[in-house]
Amino acid sequence: MKKTLILLILFSFVKINAQSNFDAASFKVTKGDLETNTYPQDSIANALVIYEEGNSFIDKKTFKLVTEIKRKIKIFNKDNASDKATIEVFLYKSDQKSRKEKIKNIEATTYNLVDNKVVRTKLNTSEIFEDEYNKNNTIVKFTMPNIKDGSVITYSYTLESPFLYKYHDWRFQSDIPTIFSKYKTSIPGNYNYNIRLVGFQKLSEEKTVRERECLLAFNGFTADCAVTTYIMRDIPAYIEEDYVTSKDNYLSMIDYELKTYTDFEGIKHHYTKTWKTADKELKLNANIGKQLGKVSITKDLFNSSKLNEANSLEKAKAIYQYVQNTYTWNNEHMLFKDVSVKNLIKNKSGKASEINILLHNILKINNFKVKPILLSTRKNGFATKLYPVISDFNYLIVEANIDGKLYLLDATDKYLSFGEIPFKCLNGYGRLLDFKNGSQWVDIKAERNSTIQHQIKLNLSDEGGLHGYINSRYLGYHALPKKKAYFSNSSKYLEDFENNYNFIDIIEHTVKSNARSDEKFQEFYKIEMNDLNIVDDIIYLDPFIFKFFTKNPFQLQQRTYPVDFGYKDSFTYSIEIDLHNLYDVIETPKDFIVKLPDDSGDFRFATKVFDNKLTLNFKIDFKKALYSAQYYNSLKEFMAKVVDTQTKTLIVLKKK
Repeated sequence: MKKTLILLILFSFVKINAQSNFDAASFKVTKGDLETNTYPQDSIANALVIYEEGNSFIDKKTFKLVTEIKRKIKIFNKDNASDKATIEVFLYKSDQKSRKEKIKNIEATTYNLVDNKVVRTKLNTSEIFEDEYNKNNTIVKFTMPNIKDGSVITYSYTLESPFLYKYHDWRFQSDIPTIFSKYKTSIPGNYNYNIRLVGFQKLSEEKTVRERECLLAFNGFTADCAVTTYIMRDIPAYIEEDYVTSKDNYLSMIDYELKTYTDFEGIKHHYTKTWKTADKELKLNANIGKQLGKVSITKDLFNSSKLNEANSLEKAKAIYQYVQNTYTWNNEHMLFKDVSVKNLIKNKSGKASEINILLHNILKINNFKVKPILLSTRKNGFATKLYPVISDFNYLIVEANIDGKLYLLDATDKYLSFGEIPFKCLNGYGRLLDFKNGSQWVDIKAERNSTIQHQIKLNLSDEGGLHGYINSRYLGYHALPKKKAYFSNSSKYLEDFENNYNFIDIIEHTVKSNARSDEKFQEFYKIEMNDLNIVDDIIYLDPFIFKFFTKNPFQLQQRTYPVDFGYKDSFTYSIEIDLHNLYDVIETPKDFIVKLPDDSGDFRFATKVFDNKLTLNFKIDFKKALYSAQYYNSLKEFMAKVVDTQTKTLIVLKKK
């Protein structure tokens, strides 16, 4: 028996080794790289980075930034990993056409194992294409030849850049797993960069050595270099799920921001600013400070009796609704280019920044305490807090202080209620500008919980049909899509409802909300349901007319980034069925309560039969807008229970 156990252990060891026989120590392709067709740490991966390295340094002769890149990738499934066989490199160019990044020394080879022999297919230089991508970027693209299941591809190239303030960043993580990633940098002492490691993966190694006189100028100026090697091993794929902001917030990478540069004459130049300096520049900026200063041109725009309103909040709401309903957003976010309040007033249409700056200015001229807030939208990623990077921001909203209470305002969407900002703006924090006292970071969050509530009362007929009414109430971010759908086309709204719920006959429909900018949307349905599942005088009833979740949004074995709902959320569903002494309830599900750790959420479900009435209550509460990764498994189990309850619950009724 001991011998059998030892043999099993040895067999397992050999098998694991065979599956892990990749050469992650070099760029060279080995037989093991070609023969090995699974990766135990991620058995469903379609491709795998076996080895990659980057080497960035400043050329001693040209004083340009040179980056050498090598990458070796295994293709497990060519159909699902075709994007890995097409390489795209973006090259930056400034408005001065002579200053641009260049690529050279492109070499690429595909390796296949055919009849136990290694077959190499090299990329032909005629298959390398360069095209204009946009005003500031060209794209170089090539597709690896002869790709098959089991292929290994290698490619290398050299980048040359005159933009030393844009030191080459390095992404350790991508949407496929990586065994080994190394980045080596050589930074002269006269260049001082802010260096930032982003993401949740930790470096396996980091080592810095000093290289003397790595740069020598014409006037005898010399500089030593800090040569740093960063290594990361066994990096999992970043798989994007629901409830997440930009992946750039979480992908493990290292980036650089030039802080200061000392030229060959010994003069120090500052690039990264302090917030004190940044505030001064923003105040003088033609697109921000100058526009915020154009208060006087708004003086006669809003003449209304509402300005004599004693209630400050009502007066502020009137101004907000005027801007919201008079000026139309042209779907442009531009914050630091061609911003003009004057053009907005003239054209009645403009950028988001123009509309919200106009709102700021009208409120200000009417003696409200208002300040602008710069922020980065969810898709744009987080703005760094380590130092001012003005280009991180792409949006502007307004903070209004009304009778001591703070309101966040955005007038770009005609369906937003006062004190509500677009969902895309719920990205954690923003920079509140105060040109007198200095700017500061402020939290950006939804003040109100968003909710969906369905209250249903039905009567059971002798024939087994149901009739009654539905009262539904949507608040906050759940109300927005309902308001947009109904107030833009009420006929289509009802038509879509009937198509989605074809088992319901609508007798009457009433919307109780008065305006598209109400903070809530309420509607009433009078309905009949006659197509029930009846077998031999037994009704198998699905009590959930509306289902909040039919699929678990959390499917990963492990998630290293947080679950970001954006706002606190709750869902309530209650149904009462009057049986009229016609049917007996012979089967109902069990009651339960499920809680998330730290009382950060709960799910309650209960049914009861009393006075010949069947009632069911279902409620989900998410008490946090943001859950860290440590909550993931609990959320996954929580949502599995929610989905099972809504999709598998049956009430069984038997006719008396």
